[in-house]
This record gives sequence, structure tokens and C-alpha cells, in this order.
Amino acid sequence: MSDPTDARPDPARPDPDAYPPGQPARPSRRATVAGAARAVGFSAGLLVAYYLLPLDDKTSAGAWILLIGGLLAVVLVFGAEIKVVVGSPYPRLRAVEALSVTLVLFLVIFAGVYHEQDRTTPGSFSEPLTRTDALYFTLTTFATVGFGDITARTEAARVIVMLQMTGGLLLVGVAARVLLAAVDEGLRRRTGKPEARTGPEPEPEPEPDDR
Repeated sequence: MSDPTDARPDPARPDPDAYPPGQPARPSRRATVAGAARAVGFSAGLLVAYYLLPLDDKTSAGAWILLIGGLLAVVLVFGAEIKVVVGSPYPRLRAVEALSVTLVLFLVIFAGVYHEQDRTTPGSFSEPLTRTDALYFTLTTFATVGFGDITARTEAARVIVMLQMTGGLLLVGVAARVLLAAVDEGLRRRTGKPEARTGPEPEPEPEPDDR
């Protein structure tokens, strides 16, 4: 019969599941699944809202109002996500979720703007755009595929397309760098490591002359 004391963990033996001191814990499977579920749920909700919300403003300024309000929403959502990343116990996981949420919101807003522009100013594009057509055109523009089956014809529509191209470049470049900085800050807070010096090292003081 085995001794019950044999089942007790040996304090001198390192725990294989423990993380090294000062290192951030890796996200558990539950945290990873929860993050993926939040990103997918938010994206699905945006797509449902895109297809269900009325986009029937007949005024010529309808598309521009939607564009300005939508871009403001993207900035606000991205700023809120940055704060969440910094304070999260898993900054890398939250950064991926933040980028996916911001990207889907950006694309859905421009799809709505294209659809609204086509309704308020017929002939803005080479063919009338349904909501699916507008979303398709947004994705091909963002991916720089450029099939050429749908093109912007009026100056206003081309300005909107140029704004999407510029915003896409900023989203991929600047936003990604901001998220990486937020991840570094979150990891630094998580591990308690001091912030790295960016300036030159101080020069050592000269030793006194005893002569």
C-alpha cells in the first residue's frame, strides 16, 4: 500500500505548468476561445446591422454624413480598444481582437457609404450597387485586387475611394504600430519590468586624483 505522503508535491521540484518569474502568462484555451467568440460576434453583429439598418437618405450629403460619423466611430472604438489592450492580462490576444474589430467596422462603414452614395447620386459607379455589391467593392478595394468590374465614375465617388485607400494604409501601418506599442506597455505592466531607456547612457564620474 502506497504512502499518502508520496502524492504530495515536492517543493524542491519545479512545477512544469508554472511560468517563469517576470514572464507574462500565456492565454488559456478558454481565454483564446472567448476572444475569438467576441471578435466573431462583433463582426457578425456589424454585418447584420449593415443589411438591416435603413440607408435611405435621399439628400446629397447623406453619404458624407455617414462617412464622417463612421470614421469618428472607428477612431473612438480603436481608442477604447487600446486602453483594453494595455490593461488586459493577455495583451497580445486582445490586440488581435482589437485589430479585427476595428478592421471590420472600417470596411462595413465604407460599404454603407458606397451604397448611400449610389442611391443619392445615381451613376456614381459603373453599375447600381446593392448592399452586397458595395461590400464586395469595399473588400476588393481594401485588398488592392482591382478586378475592374465595379469602378467609381463621379469625382465624389472617387474621393471616397481615395479616402478608403488612405484609411486602409493607415489602419495597416499606423494602427498596427500603435497596437504593438500598447502590447509592449501591457506586458511591461504585467511583468513589472522597468521601462527601457531610450536616451544615451550617463557618463561615469571621474575618479578623484589622490596625488
